[in-house]
Amino acid sequence: MRRREFITLLGATAATWPLVGQAQQQTIPTIGFLSSQSSDGFSEPLRGFRQGLKEAGFVEGENLTVEYRWAENREELLPTLVADLVRRRVGAIAAMGTVSALAAKAASTTIPIVFNVGEDPVRLGLVASLARPGGNLTGVNFFTTELGVKRLALLRELVPGATRVAVLVNPSNAAITEGTLRDLEIAAREMKLQIRVLNANNVREINEAFETIARERPDALFIGPGPFFAVRRVQLTQLAARHAIPTIYPGRLHVDVGGLISYGASNADAWRQVAVSVGRILKGAKPADLPVVQSTKFDLVINVQTARMLGLAVPASLLATADEVIE
Repeated sequence: MRRREFITLLGATAATWPLVGQAQQQTIPTIGFLSSQSSDGFSEPLRGFRQGLKEAGFVEGENLTVEYRWAENREELLPTLVADLVRRRVGAIAAMGTVSALAAKAASTTIPIVFNVGEDPVRLGLVASLARPGGNLTGVNFFTTELGVKRLALLRELVPGATRVAVLVNPSNAAITEGTLRDLEIAAREMKLQIRVLNANNVREINEAFETIARERPDALFIGPGPFFAVRRVQLTQLAARHAIPTIYPGRLHVDVGGLISYGASNADAWRQVAVSVGRILKGAKPADLPVVQSTKFDLVINVQTARMLGLAVPASLLATADEVIE
């Protein structure tokens, strides 16, 4: 080959290098992440999410882009946030929580959606069945109401002399509340406990519920599951401390901010499982063919410092079975 021809060929090849680089960048998939809450307090679940992506062969910032959309506890923003993800044509959407999953489902019938919900996804209308979801949704079902009886038993073990237990629930979350109370009332009769149900749907009603607790002085408090109480976790734990009432919570987020004890499905593991399913979809799997995963990892977390403040001696049996003890 003549020198002039070689230089011409080399120049033509070099001119295509930027185009090749752009094409490679365009092949990096982008997924959406949708949550009705704020990122505050979710560092551990986010680590679980990124771990799941890694298990599926994806590392954020290297061979995957994640578009995060947090509604900052304003559910009315979800339709706008998910519409933006749809416009961006993301490869999949990880929808954390029931309201996020329903918003994502309403926004697209084609983009794969992987949800993380505490209620029955079949009853919610998200999937046709757990084994064969159908459509463009699949995900993780972590248990909420099913663990109520176990939480009540743990509270009784921690406060063995308790005879009267207040139960704080959110009436606007009807399905979870009804299921929780139905199971608790049956269990309470067997444990010979008196249940006093208190309702709270906003900040004012939480304060009013604790005013009732201050008057009636129950022996312990059971906080029902649901996103509203997760958002108000600081208020709840501070009021429980102010009124010196032993309280069990549905998730470790409460214990991280000073709550006494929690028992529930591991958020970090559930988010990891969501990410694994997202990764499988990016590699070609169809949501319709991916069975809904049910949580199998549950965390018992105890804040010993809070127990000391309340004058409680945590039984050795509880300490021995706890997944984490906060000193």
